[in-house]
Amino acid sequence: MMKKKLSFRQTILVASTLFGMFFGAGNLIFPVHLGQMAGRNVWGAVLGFIVTAVSIPILGVAAIGLTRSDDMRSVSSRVSRRYGYVFTCALYLTIGPFFAIPRCATTSFTVGVSPLLGSGSQALGQLIFTLLFFGAVLFFSLRPSGIMTWIGRIINPVFLIFLSILVCKALAAPGAAVASVAPIEIYESGAFFNGFIEGYGTMDAIAGLAFGVVVIDVIRSLGVTDPSDIARETVRSGGFTALLMTLIYILTILMGAQSRGLFDISENGGVALAQLSGHYLGNVGSIVLALTITFACLKTAIGLVTSCASIFVRMFPRTLRYNGWAILFTVFSACVSNVGLTALIRYSLPTLMLLYPLCITLILLALCDKLFHGRRSVYVGVTTGAFIAAIFDFARTLPESVIASLHLSPAISLAGRVLPFFSLGLGWVVPALIGLALGLFWPKKSA
Repeated sequence: MMKKKLSFRQTILVASTLFGMFFGAGNLIFPVHLGQMAGRNVWGAVLGFIVTAVSIPILGVAAIGLTRSDDMRSVSSRVSRRYGYVFTCALYLTIGPFFAIPRCATTSFTVGVSPLLGSGSQALGQLIFTLLFFGAVLFFSLRPSGIMTWIGRIINPVFLIFLSILVCKALAAPGAAVASVAPIEIYESGAFFNGFIEGYGTMDAIAGLAFGVVVIDVIRSLGVTDPSDIARETVRSGGFTALLMTLIYILTILMGAQSRGLFDISENGGVALAQLSGHYLGNVGSIVLALTITFACLKTAIGLVTSCASIFVRMFPRTLRYNGWAILFTVFSACVSNVGLTALIRYSLPTLMLLYPLCITLILLALCDKLFHGRRSVYVGVTTGAFIAAIFDFARTLPESVIASLHLSPAISLAGRVLPFFSLGLGWVVPALIGLALGLFWPKKSA
């Protein structure tokens, strides 16, 4: 039966589903580590992190709804049809089998399960865990019509219960007052911008564009079919999701900052979570943490496999069917997950520095489309400017050995001198604005 809007209960359920797909491995490990690094300058870092880890991702979901697009390809094709295919493939592979899905399993094992095993059982334990984890992912992903039930009604509430136990215990007995914790050097004066870049690691701006189509399908399944009504309900549900994500980020970042009274800055947020869990929850802590991490990562991996398989069926209808893509992405992700958490984080950063500016500019352009009447010249100008500058950000974050072997240092140094904000990781901003100006003033017949 067709209806104009969702009930409040249905809106909360859709918001819970969206939150469940967003909140995974990176959403737990990056905020805690950010808090440890920012120390007393935590609030500036919080604001920067929320921009890229909450605001931009939710705007991405809204962009899909408000533009009444079928998927991310239709939005990115406003630059060009070929760009739409290449950009969509690159983003889905990044948040799918290349980085994000494998990171879900690796984080679950490294942080939650590995501490429970003896040193001689790690290899066998990881193999068994990987098979069980991706077996569960595949089971749920092959039933996409039940994604709202699996994630919104079952897995997500269980995850929130386990996470709240750890957060409440940690905040009730802080290791140190936030005001007394000294930040590391780069957070002394640039907390906001470093928090902004740290938010890239969640990959949620990319995921926001990807998950938009899943949310729209869920809303349609609840009886809202008019495009205008779907757009409104997408924005409404996204607002509730943003509030919940912001609250959890603030609490976990504060938890990380306060932990500096107990521990030194950890190698990554996963280590910090393990330390905090053991300190506050004792022997039970490792089990609680294992369950929290596993449920968080499981629900996100399900959402990512579902999204990736759905878009590749639409883009390449003559190849595999949905089940075939889901199986392929799940098996490939299981293989990649064995490279380790640290390696996945290190190798994903350059890719994110290249793709995030393109995501941010595309989302903003889509939301402001009516202001410049959807002129293609504007999309091309902004995207070209952002892409050229982002190449240097990509090069700057490559491993030092790669930079040396490819002799990239002179080009990176030149970019540092020419591009404003390059040292902050925002060298793409001014070129994108220049592209915007050129696109607006480009002759309409050529646009």
